[in-house]
Amino acid sequence: MNRRTRRGAVAAAALALGITVTAPAAGAHAGHRPGGDPARAVLPAGDGWAALGTGTTGGSAAAPSRVFTVTTWEEFRAALAAPGTGPRIVRVVGTLDATAAGCGAFAAPGYDFARYLADYDPAVWGYEKEVSGPQEELRAASAAAQARAIKAQVPADTTIVGVGRNAGITGGSLQVQGVDNVVVRNLTLESPLDCFPQWDPTDGARGAWNSEYDSLVVHGSTHVWIDHNTFTDGAHPDSSLPSYFGELYQRHDGELDVVRGADLVTVSWNVFKDHDKTLMIGNSDGAGATDRGKLRVTLHHNLFDNVVERAPRVRFGQVDAYNNHFLVRGAPYAYSLGIGQESRLVAEKNAFTLAEGVPAGRILKKWKDAPVTTAGNVVNGEPVDLLAVHNAQFPEETLRADAGWTPTLRTRVDHPRAVPGVVGHRAGAGRLR
Repeated sequence: MNRRTRRGAVAAAALALGITVTAPAAGAHAGHRPGGDPARAVLPAGDGWAALGTGTTGGSAAAPSRVFTVTTWEEFRAALAAPGTGPRIVRVVGTLDATAAGCGAFAAPGYDFARYLADYDPAVWGYEKEVSGPQEELRAASAAAQARAIKAQVPADTTIVGVGRNAGITGGSLQVQGVDNVVVRNLTLESPLDCFPQWDPTDGARGAWNSEYDSLVVHGSTHVWIDHNTFTDGAHPDSSLPSYFGELYQRHDGELDVVRGADLVTVSWNVFKDHDKTLMIGNSDGAGATDRGKLRVTLHHNLFDNVVERAPRVRFGQVDAYNNHFLVRGAPYAYSLGIGQESRLVAEKNAFTLAEGVPAGRILKKWKDAPVTTAGNVVNGEPVDLLAVHNAQFPEETLRADAGWTPTLRTRVDHPRAVPGVVGHRAGAGRLR
């Protein structure tokens, strides 16, 4: 059945779930223009990889009975799980808190963090083997309980849109998994805090704390448009986190992951800020059987503000990154564009604003040998050949030129010197026009 014409009559089910069903605004239309209904917007033709083929319409054709307005995390998950297969729109009002009950609500009986620290202190446990035993088992059970509570599965043919300037989700993880045709717009997504990070003494020379949960995961899905959102660590930046065993007690994972055979994704006009491992495209060097020929992603007119790395890191995919602004405020900073296993990244007409002392050669990072196209980029307002400066400054990480393809799915392309102003005024949640 054509997804643009599906209809479902499930008003009774929606009312049983306690969700408000809202009719579309008068004069709503499929496209988005100033004054239009953002919930009914479709991805414009030619706007990145998600426009290929059938395009991306999300829930724009939803019947009135399939438009849900939610004000709590519980209502949000219920709206996504409401029965029926027709297009749906979920309108988010205010900030939904997925962890309002606190971490204690997820802890398995008998789990004791002080006991965990005592049991796995490197002075007692060492660094040679991974942790095991009762407290690790209880930690894992607690983590599983948190995962069940904070993950929200997004079905096919769905638009999730924030209402007004102050809509968002705190502590939740949107899972776009194994579906087609999803739109996520106008939300401030505060990164989930992992209540139960795992200590891995074998991770590196000194061990490390490893955490789970991304704000948004696109996993094995197609035709996904992520637009005008703000991804942030919010009230809990890494600088606010303690250290144990001499290592940061890391409670964040990524902000956005596009992984495991996901394909045809457009990420436009978003803000990614104050985060470490920000945006990963392809999660494993060994996933070629799943990822080759997929992971086609367009990134345009996004602001990467004060992020440490992965903006993005790419494996396998044909990724078009143009007209983005990378604002590097200084330490800690590792790199912006990560070149990984069999990647084909094109980075053109982007603007990089680097703090004093940050060399332009660090913008690129070689993880594996793969070609990359860089053209028309500016650093602090001046044209810079990113590939040439990287290879000159880091000859031990020499990268090859020419990703071997030319992007054609672009609409608006701005001069790179104009990008900081354009993106600064229009990107992020609360700025839909």
